[in-house]
Amino acid sequence: MEAKQGTSAMIAIAFIPIVMVLGNSMLVPVLPTMQKELDLSQFQTSLTITVFSLAAGIIIPLVGYLSDRFGRKWVIVSSLIVYGIGGIISGMAAWLMENSYAAILGGRIIQGIGAAGTAPIAMALIGDLYSGAQESKALGIIESSNGMGKILSPIIGSAIALITWFAVFFTFPILCFAVAAYVWFGVKEKKKPEGQPLPEYLGALKQIFKNKGRWLIPAFFVGATGLFILFGVLFYLSDILEETYKVDGILKGAILSIPLFGMVVTAYITGAKLKQNKPLTRRLMLIGLTILTGAMIAVAFFKQIYLMIGLLTLGSIGIGLSLPCINVLVTGAVEKAERGMITSLYGSVRFLGVAFGPPIFSWLMKISHKTVFFSVAGLSFVILLSTFFFIKPGARNQGGAAKEHGPGTLFRKSEKAPT
Repeated sequence: MEAKQGTSAMIAIAFIPIVMVLGNSMLVPVLPTMQKELDLSQFQTSLTITVFSLAAGIIIPLVGYLSDRFGRKWVIVSSLIVYGIGGIISGMAAWLMENSYAAILGGRIIQGIGAAGTAPIAMALIGDLYSGAQESKALGIIESSNGMGKILSPIIGSAIALITWFAVFFTFPILCFAVAAYVWFGVKEKKKPEGQPLPEYLGALKQIFKNKGRWLIPAFFVGATGLFILFGVLFYLSDILEETYKVDGILKGAILSIPLFGMVVTAYITGAKLKQNKPLTRRLMLIGLTILTGAMIAVAFFKQIYLMIGLLTLGSIGIGLSLPCINVLVTGAVEKAERGMITSLYGSVRFLGVAFGPPIFSWLMKISHKTVFFSVAGLSFVILLSTFFFIKPGARNQGGAAKEHGPGTLFRKSEKAPT
């Protein structure tokens, strides 16, 4: 692929995760206002995030199969259109209906179904279009654009909510339809994937998990837990800023963006430096999860807002170190014929992590501040141990080739050497 064409495609693909994360992150600063306007409980409000992510998590595996069978671009564009339609439904319900909560949740479910075919399929498309160091850099850009969407979305959501709290729902169709058009005309797939019949396809997936499940399942769990912590922390921080410190509007959105900024910058640098270096991938994951665990333990002892924001930002940096590493491992683990399903399963697990973050944090918040962060620190420590014991890329011998490690090996000998 020519460099110019590759750059154009990369820009188009980079917009996909930005649009996806707006689905949740842009609503986070609006949730306290929504709770008051619709007279909802904190748990009911958190379901606005949960139903979106659950719908996406359930549908993603099906969408992954469709992308392997019929092509990535067709699935992505169709999904973006569905995503936008769901935003229209939720916005119209909030605007025109007196008891709009159920209809808003219905629109959010439709949005989640659309979101299923966005960022996870974009990861598979990256694997199709790029290779070697270029692929790991592109995956870092994808993770960074995902984070950039998270940085911008609280500010955008807070600013749009100055018009009215439900105006954010009408932002989705504008962005989704524009990005769908850009992807359709800006991305050139090399060729339509040769789809397998479903029984053969499922058989191939079964074999993948039989051979690689020892590390693949823990890797999925690490990605899901990172996003579970990230969105739970954002939900917690949004609530205390408004309820305890009386901070709202654009200022609250800007404060919520600080931890996310740390994650984004770290994810971009990490993706650029990896260059398919498998031992480095594991080291960075361990460092990132150690930082996350330590930061969450420290936050449990402090409620002073400035110190807490600083420690939460440090924890986000740890997440930013880990996520691009997992992206490289997952996309490099299988052949292109099954890549869409594998990245979609990974995306499904990530969405489930996001889905359960706000309601579980809402429950823990009713107990105490220390309960929230000691629980999160314990979970982070579990995935740190899981990474240490189960996720082991092949070590390099003196000639630079990867050595096999038996069933736990992540990468095949036939892969290209790092460039």
